[in-house]
Amino acid sequence: MRLRAADTELTVRPDEGGRLSSLRVGELELLRQGERFGSFVMAPWCGRTREGRFSNGTTAHQLPLNAGPHAIHGTVRRRPWRVVSADDRSVALVCELDDPWPYPGRVSQLVELAEDGSGLTLTLAVETLGDSFPAQAGWHPWFLRTLSPGGKDVTLDFTAEWQEERGDDHLPTGHRIAPGPGPWDDCFVMPDGVRVALHWPDELELTVASRTPWVVVYDEQPEAVCVEPQSGPPNGLNSHPRLVTELEPLEISTTWTWRRL
Repeated sequence: MRLRAADTELTVRPDEGGRLSSLRVGELELLRQGERFGSFVMAPWCGRTREGRFSNGTTAHQLPLNAGPHAIHGTVRRRPWRVVSADDRSVALVCELDDPWPYPGRVSQLVELAEDGSGLTLTLAVETLGDSFPAQAGWHPWFLRTLSPGGKDVTLDFTAEWQEERGDDHLPTGHRIAPGPGPWDDCFVMPDGVRVALHWPDELELTVASRTPWVVVYDEQPEAVCVEPQSGPPNGLNSHPRLVTELEPLEISTTWTWRRL
């Protein structure tokens, strides 16, 4: 389904995990197409969970392994979502949590395109339909490295208070280090909220912002870069569990704003 405002067109795929499959600003496509495409939801965990294992109190759970020895990116990114409501500039979607996630629940996403076409807001909620459980939520967008033939590569501009040291298994070691130069597949912390600017010279600037302090930046592929606001670090079900209860769902939002250059 397509949302439109001014010269912006956003395509949402309920049948592909509630994914944003295309974001066009005028003639410019901002999101990668092909096999790894668009922007998908990570829930009820983000990034890798070590060996697919986590605990809820004294109860241990094993998730299916789909990233070498780890479980990655949650369970909802390839499932069909149900459209709850939609209009020209917004859509609300829901996906149920069930096997292999061991607790009944749901994930909802609200996608809202700004009236003037200059940005969008994404809001996620993870709710339980029974027992409390730890969870995470976030987004994994694939932003194109170049926007047009002959265009210049995107540059990233952000200031983090620290970087989570990454071990050989791609998971945080638990140590904080000074932010280092790229290339990155790393988690950064911005206590006042995530703010990362992507700059395509002479074409467009886009800012990813969120009240969450956690963001993963991944720029090791030649076609695209990823700026991933999320509610906790990789392996966060174990290191930074956020308990979802009947009274307190997990909620997180991000805004993307852009301007032509």
